[in-house]
Amino acid sequence: ATGFMASPASAYMVYVSNEKDNTVSVVDSATMEVVKTINVGPRPRGITISHDGKLIYLCASDDDTIEIIDTATHEIVGSLPSGPDPELFVLSPDGKTLYVANEDDNLVTVIDLESKRVLAEIPVGVEPEGMGVSPDGKTMVNTSETTNMAHFIDTATNEITHNVLVDARPRFVEFTPDGSEAWVSAEIGGTVSVIDNETREIKHKITFEIPGLRAESIQPVGVRITADGKKAYVALGPANRVAVINTETYEVEKYALVGQRVWQLAFTPDQKTIISTNGVSNDITFIDVETDEPVQSVTVGALPWGVVVSPN
Repeated sequence: ATGFMASPASAYMVYVSNEKDNTVSVVDSATMEVVKTINVGPRPRGITISHDGKLIYLCASDDDTIEIIDTATHEIVGSLPSGPDPELFVLSPDGKTLYVANEDDNLVTVIDLESKRVLAEIPVGVEPEGMGVSPDGKTMVNTSETTNMAHFIDTATNEITHNVLVDARPRFVEFTPDGSEAWVSAEIGGTVSVIDNETREIKHKITFEIPGLRAESIQPVGVRITADGKKAYVALGPANRVAVINTETYEVEKYALVGQRVWQLAFTPDQKTIISTNGVSNDITFIDVETDEPVQSVTVGALPWGVVVSPN
């Protein structure tokens, strides 16, 4: 591990939303230390960053608002209109539109970031959570936890075009870099459904088996796929592991042991590291993408939920 630390890594800022103590931890990826703690609104969960890295958008779920944080000053500089209980959101590829899942009123809210206005509200299933957008920006997918569906939405019309039934409690959507597949994790179902983005049908279902663990403790949530499209990483909740999947064969190649109740994941821009948030152990784990070995865990705030890394 010492050799890994000795090589001069690019320094990126890692931003972690801590659901329980209403903070965002700022971690330097080179030193792997918390360099700043930002006080934010109640129950921060979903977190993302503008493509230029200047602004962070944060779901303050219990405040029914989305806070805007300036990455240069770490100050809250504004807010966006949001429906009740925003939980997760996704930024359009052109960086102009934010798509927000409002869990309590079964809507997806479409927000124009320049005017800070709501462009549309799209009725979806019960308890919307997972949000994904295709690389070309034409398709947005929302998952409803209680209806157990992935809703495919045409971003030009803001209309649902397809509803795909998946396993229980879908939590997250990630498109492959070529836009051909949408990967949907089902927390209670314990699976990841790979949905063909053309036919909108499930083409494969990925299951997980870890020796010594009961099936019900394996709960897939966050999903991330490498920029070259070759590997997928799935956070497995109380299983305390991140599954590494070959995207061609859909086989699990490895389970990386991280902290407790692993929730969300984010890559560094150079794709050399993927970072997991571990809610119950109150830390994040840096995983080396080349070896898929955990490198180091760093203590952050209470109940870390979301994570995003500065693009530069």
